[in-house]
Amino acid sequence: MTADPALRARDPATLTEAEAAAELAALAAEIAHHDALYHGKDAPEISDAAYDALVLRNRAIEARFPALIRADSPSRRVGAAAAEGFAKSRHGEPMLSLNNVFSEEEFAEFCASIRRFLGLPAEEKLPFVAEPKIDGLSINLLYEHGAFAKGATRGDGMEGEDVTQNLLTIPSLPKRLRAPYPARIEIRGEVFMDKADFLAFRAAQERAFEEREQRRARGEKLGEAIVIPANPRNAAAGSVRQLDPRITASRPLKLFAYAMGAASEPPADSHHEFLARLKHWGFAVNPLSKRLASEQEAAAFQRSIGEQRASLAYDIDGVVYKIDRLDWQRRLGFVGRAPRWATAWKFPAEQATTRLLDIEIQVGRTGALTPRAVMQPVTVGGVVVRHATLHNEDEIARKDIRIGDTVILQRAGDVIPQILGVVLEKRPRDARPFVFPDHCPVCGSHAIRDGEDVVRRCTGGLICAAQTVERLKHFASRRAMDIEGLGEENIQILFDRDLVHSPAEIFRLHQHREKLLALEGWGDRKVGKLLDAIEARRHVPLERFIFALGIRRIGEQNAKLLARHYHTLEEWRAKMIAAHVVGSEAREELGSIQGIGPAIAEELVEFFAEPRALAALDDLAREAPPLPAEAAGASDSPFAGKTMVFTGTLETMTRDEAEAQAERLGAKVTKSVSKKTDFVVVGTDAGSKATKAAELGVRILTEAEWRQMAAL
Repeated sequence: MTADPALRARDPATLTEAEAAAELAALAAEIAHHDALYHGKDAPEISDAAYDALVLRNRAIEARFPALIRADSPSRRVGAAAAEGFAKSRHGEPMLSLNNVFSEEEFAEFCASIRRFLGLPAEEKLPFVAEPKIDGLSINLLYEHGAFAKGATRGDGMEGEDVTQNLLTIPSLPKRLRAPYPARIEIRGEVFMDKADFLAFRAAQERAFEEREQRRARGEKLGEAIVIPANPRNAAAGSVRQLDPRITASRPLKLFAYAMGAASEPPADSHHEFLARLKHWGFAVNPLSKRLASEQEAAAFQRSIGEQRASLAYDIDGVVYKIDRLDWQRRLGFVGRAPRWATAWKFPAEQATTRLLDIEIQVGRTGALTPRAVMQPVTVGGVVVRHATLHNEDEIARKDIRIGDTVILQRAGDVIPQILGVVLEKRPRDARPFVFPDHCPVCGSHAIRDGEDVVRRCTGGLICAAQTVERLKHFASRRAMDIEGLGEENIQILFDRDLVHSPAEIFRLHQHREKLLALEGWGDRKVGKLLDAIEARRHVPLERFIFALGIRRIGEQNAKLLARHYHTLEEWRAKMIAAHVVGSEAREELGSIQGIGPAIAEELVEFFAEPRALAALDDLAREAPPLPAEAAGASDSPFAGKTMVFTGTLETMTRDEAEAQAERLGAKVTKSVSKKTDFVVVGTDAGSKATKAAELGVRILTEAEWRQMAAL
């Protein structure tokens, strides 16, 4: 359809409904034509500014005539708005987070760890690519045969929210890649809002909020709630997570691409070559990214970016340093939730001073009593801060922090508020040292310190309401069972109304639908969504199930190790009960798992020795039995599902790298040899482990045999 020049020149406010419909049809066809030329044929006919003007006119007309929004509208791109939240989308490769460093010394240790893992000599240069770390929302973009197929948020690193429709409204997202490209590739990027756009957007939200309050005062219908974001990062994240893509389309969002996930074939040999390929495909890449020939160049680059930070159009909180060689990245792999081959060198935290009004004691899910500072609100790094952690009673005493003091506050890593110290010259005369309670403020049970533990813990256990509520919050949280709609506020409401006291009771809430509907503000739609969300998480992977239990010292990585080693809940439960006997085969097996130390093993044994904890676990297992752990690595590998031990000195790789390679192939790597060990790989000076393997008839491999079988 051809645009009417006279119509195109008119102000949208002067258009009739028929004229607006004709104009929207013409705009949809025209913008689709230019998209195809730009992304499909690399032959744009108009400038970026002219294209943006078409998109802005389309939005303006839609805002005036929302009933006329077309199914093929550029502001929607595909389908209709999702009606009931977002579907889950599993990443082809984990989308994990970065470890941080804050000084030259810490960065040097990061580099040293790479050398140790790869067995590199001190004179070997480590080439890096340095990229400013954008403070936005991380996303995963899947392209199939050059076409954008799906987009998702980071989520828990394994699966995120499918926000494809919303991402399609971002002008800088290529819908098609320019050839050549892999048949299938995941591209990681950051959606952000620059500073100027954020300030304008926030001002508009504040005006809308004031108008809403005026309608409230007049007793008029209020409509949707108005959210005023605290910073550009929150604004970007909130915009991408809108259920209506038209709202996302109205927000000034931008995108930088910076990394690769799963790919059918590698598109480059180095990271800086991959960034060049991203630009060829039509992505925006941060222009300040730079290849560094060695780690010695990093400190100067860090200082340079730090000096430019305030003048940049967007917020950054540090610089990401990535090993440039992709073959080294593959060898280094991941540890826990972060790559060994990259780190974020964060800028020094911003500081401020404010007055300490009170110290509150919070009781966590493990019974830990944690002091929290209540302060006169103060802005630090663009965020209003009212609370800060004080860690423990020793920390309060060491810093001599007293109620009424003027304190120095910083956001560590620009995220977690903490108190650095006190401005003594401003201390009031009536300030007194804080006396840490020796009884739980919630249940009244004794709060004790065990041995050298700096944390005081409530001894009330399952009778302590605070621990019960915190455990439930943890159980339903995003990184655990990830039950949408069951956040902290709703957990507290359900606990206070005697509807939920244990994890299993969450999955029996459908039996109390009428009681839920009777709660203030809980209508049929809200209750239905919550019950559907609970039902959707009735069968989660074993690693999530274990982490959700909230066992002390069992974080996500340890839960993953346990799930991978024992495979099923039934096997894990039986072995943990048997491990109560010191010296038993089950206890030795638990202690042999790479990454599970004596303290962690003791916590597990204690949990399974508690009858009430075991009863709660069995009750939960009946309601929500977890899925068996997925086998890691390649299923056709001869080491998949096998138990391996490495001993002695290897010649072609370090033992750390060999163990990591074995785990990627699906093997279980343990520290000791037993009759359940399948392979022992021996280097020089193998010692007693090789002897024991021979005695037990365990298959022994030389380093060369191991590499040949592993196809390394």
